[in-house]
Amino acid sequence: MKSVSAALLLTGLSILPHLHAAQPNVLLITADDLRPELGCYGSVAKTPNLDAIAARGTTFTKAYCQQAVCNPSRSSMLTGLRPGTLGLYVNGTHFRELKPDVTTLPLWFKEHGYTTRCSGKLFHNWHTKEKGDARSWSEPEFLHYANHGDDTPQISGPLPENHAKFCEGLRKYGSVGMCESYDVSDEAYYDGRVAAEAVRIIPELKNGPFFLAVGFWKPHAPFNAPKKYWDIYDRAQIPALNPTRPANAPEIAFHQSTEILGPPDQQKQPTPEQIAEMRHGYFAGISYMDAQVGKVIAALKEHGLLDNTVIVFWGDHGYHLGEHGLWAKTSNFELDARVPLIIAPPQAKQRGVQTAALAEMLDIFPTLNALCGLPAAPGLEGTSLVPVLDDPSATVKRGAFTQHPRPAYADRTPSKQPTTMGYSIRTANWRYTEWRNWQTGAIEARELYDHTSDQPELDNVIANPPDKAALKEAEKLLHAQFPLKK
Repeated sequence: MKSVSAALLLTGLSILPHLHAAQPNVLLITADDLRPELGCYGSVAKTPNLDAIAARGTTFTKAYCQQAVCNPSRSSMLTGLRPGTLGLYVNGTHFRELKPDVTTLPLWFKEHGYTTRCSGKLFHNWHTKEKGDARSWSEPEFLHYANHGDDTPQISGPLPENHAKFCEGLRKYGSVGMCESYDVSDEAYYDGRVAAEAVRIIPELKNGPFFLAVGFWKPHAPFNAPKKYWDIYDRAQIPALNPTRPANAPEIAFHQSTEILGPPDQQKQPTPEQIAEMRHGYFAGISYMDAQVGKVIAALKEHGLLDNTVIVFWGDHGYHLGEHGLWAKTSNFELDARVPLIIAPPQAKQRGVQTAALAEMLDIFPTLNALCGLPAAPGLEGTSLVPVLDDPSATVKRGAFTQHPRPAYADRTPSKQPTTMGYSIRTANWRYTEWRNWQTGAIEARELYDHTSDQPELDNVIANPPDKAALKEAEKLLHAQFPLKK
C-alpha cells in the first residue's frame, strides 16, 4: 500500500486532520428509493438514528444521483464512472458485461489492505447475472440477491391481520400487496435480517481496517414495514400531496408510473385514500430502515469501533409519491435526482453541519480514498468532498449532472435502445434539462426551473428565462459535460 504522504500528493488534499493513528474503517450504508425524507433534512420522517449520524458529520442538502433508477445509479457510484462512461442506462445489464475489468469502490479498498464485507443490497439485485460482484468482497455477500416483490413476512404460524386496508384494490408488487401493515418483528422482512447479519459480522472485523457495506431494501415499494413503524405516524400529519404537473413542461419529461400503477392499459388512478396510505407506508418504511441503522451503529459502539470509522449514508436516487402526477422514479426532476448524503469522518473538523455545496454520488469514491489515505483510483470522474467536510461553505463543483433515457426502461423495448436521452444539470439555483434524440443528438425539448422560488419545479420558464446569464452558464456547463453532436 502506498503511504499516506503519497496519497496526499496524489489527491492534492489535506486529509491529515481526519486520520487516526490507525487507518480508519468504513461503514457505507445505503437506502433504496429514498428521497431526502429524514429528520435532519427538515422532514416529518422520524429518523433518530440517521439524525444522530448527521450530528457527527456533514449533511449535504444538494446531493444528486447520476441516473434515477437502481442499477445505473449504484453502478455509477460504485465504479466512480458516469452512466455514459459505463454505457449503462438500464436495470437488466450488469456493469461487468460492459466493463469486465473495472475497479469498484470495495474492490479498491480490498486491494489496499481492507477486509471488505457486504450485508444487503449494494450492487443491483435480481437483474444481475453475476448476482452482485464477488470479486469486491473478502467473503460472500448476504441477502444481496432478491426481489422486492418477494419480501413477504417470514414468521411461524398464520399471518396476523393486515391493518393497511385502502390499497387492497391496487395491483400487487410481485407477490406482496402494495401496502401491508402486519404486527411482525423487524427480522420478518429483509432489512431486519440485513441489520442482524451486519451486527453478527462486526465482531469479526475488530482487527481492521474494514470496509463494511450495509444495503437496506427500504423504503422501496412495496410499502410493507412492520406495523409498529406505521403506528408512529399520524397520517393527517404527513404532508398532503400536490399532484400538479409543472406548467409548460414537455411530455417527454414524464413517464407512465408503471412500477406502482401497473401497465398503462390496466391502470386505475389511486383514490385519495390509497394515495394517503401509500405515502404513509413510504414513511413507515423510512423509520423501519432507520431503526435497522441504529442496530448497526450500536454494534460498532459496543465493540469500540465507532470512533475510528468513517460513516457514509446515501440513497441511490429520489422518488415521487404522486407529485407531478408521477409515482416511483425514472425522471430528471428534482424529486428523483436529489438524494440524501451524510458523511461523518472520525474526528471530523465539522460536526452536525449542513452544506449547500453541490455533490454527486460519483464523489463518494474519491472522498473515501482521501479520508482513508488511499491513493487515487485511476479514471474516477468524481471529486473529493473533503474540502467541504472541512468547510461547509466551500464548493468543489459548479454543477451536478443527472440523465435519464426515454423510454424509461429502454431494455424492455424491441430495440433495447433509447429513442431520447434527457441530460440535466443542477446548479446552485437552477435546473436545466435538454432532451436529445439518441441517434442524431438534436435537441427536442428543454426545461428550466428556478430553484430560488418557493415552488421551483411547477413552472418550466425556458421560454422566458428570468435570468438569461444563469441559463447561458447552465448550457455551457451541460454542453461541456455532454457535448452536442456535430
